[in-house]
Amino acid sequence: MSQQSAAAKPTLQGVRIRARKGAVKAHAKHEPNVFRDQVFKHLENVPPSDFDAVTNKLVQAGGTLEYLKYADALFELLIVGGLLQPGGQYVEDGAPLSPFSVLNAKEPVEVADVKQYVEVMNKLIRRYKYLQRPLEQSVLPNLFQYMNRWPEVQREKVAVAAGLLMGQGIASTSALASLTKDHLIKNDLSANTITLVFRSYLSTQSMEHLAGALKRGGIKDLLAFFPETKRDDKTLDEHFRKAGLPQVAEWWTKRQYASLKETVISQLKGMLDNGDSHTDIVAAIKTKQEEQPLPDTELVSCIWQGLVSSIEWSARQDQNEALALREIASFADILEPFCNGPKTEVALINTVQVYCYEDTRIIKAFPQVLKVLYNKDCISDQAIIYWHSKGSKPQGRQHFLQAAAPLVKFLQEQDSGEEDEE
Repeated sequence: MSQQSAAAKPTLQGVRIRARKGAVKAHAKHEPNVFRDQVFKHLENVPPSDFDAVTNKLVQAGGTLEYLKYADALFELLIVGGLLQPGGQYVEDGAPLSPFSVLNAKEPVEVADVKQYVEVMNKLIRRYKYLQRPLEQSVLPNLFQYMNRWPEVQREKVAVAAGLLMGQGIASTSALASLTKDHLIKNDLSANTITLVFRSYLSTQSMEHLAGALKRGGIKDLLAFFPETKRDDKTLDEHFRKAGLPQVAEWWTKRQYASLKETVISQLKGMLDNGDSHTDIVAAIKTKQEEQPLPDTELVSCIWQGLVSSIEWSARQDQNEALALREIASFADILEPFCNGPKTEVALINTVQVYCYEDTRIIKAFPQVLKVLYNKDCISDQAIIYWHSKGSKPQGRQHFLQAAAPLVKFLQEQDSGEEDEE
């Protein structure tokens, strides 16, 4: 037994264990400067102004260069012309800047000129799809956070390029979140940068498209890009209007109004459910209006929505019309204080029209609803006549005009009779 244990154990000789290619690449030395030199080598004989030739060379180079591993370095070369070190400064190793980059665009900066550089990146990403994620998740956020390090014209070129990339769907607006950092917000740097981004974005897309992109990118509060002392809706509105982007100002105002309307409707429904008096409800709405004012036409519309949402409808359709008329008559004293002019009265009629169109349970009772609101001094005869002649909404217009015709005729005759008496 002792002799067996002392004997040497057999071993395999001449067998070489090969590592997987992925493992070899993962453990390979990271050398972005070598990658940069290789890219420059491919572009050295290409005129920087020949965008098609640059595109072809970059696409061909992707067959031999490790674009996936050095995606950040690639886009730094294409956008700012060189490799960046932490802090936003160029790597100082004596290498020249790229002969082709967004920073080589003309001055003063023109969107059409920058678009040619962006188109090169667009075609490159179409060929190598995996480049899109690093561009929007690391490259653009990093470039944005270094904005304070660069001259104004350089910031403008990068912002315009970013807006075009986002407008073409190549990059997500989530990259803009980097601009909410404290060191960028001061001196209006972040606000001015998103203005440049939005302007270039809107040169190719609509405001609705931009609004959708901001929502998908998680950019909810534009005020976060302004200094704390300027975070109010009025300042934001004035900023974008002054910058020639009234559509952004109008979109933000409508968005804020929508949020306020939801708050008013929720508060109103809650007070009704709690059994609060109508006097207290009116006082609460007026207080809210003083703190965060809504346009009168928007306010009267959301009050109506809050009130009708509290109605407990019957399972029997034949009882709902009478139920609706009773409920509307009972809460008309909440509406009446806010129906303070022709515009708000016509707005209320249109709100009722759209509501009846969308909720067919009381569509036939529309003229009776108008009569109740008229008797409760929420709407005037002139408002009803104006609505009938040229102020109605397109939703179910012909039906509602025809249904209200007898009431309008009665009001017109009443007015003419009063004039004859005078």
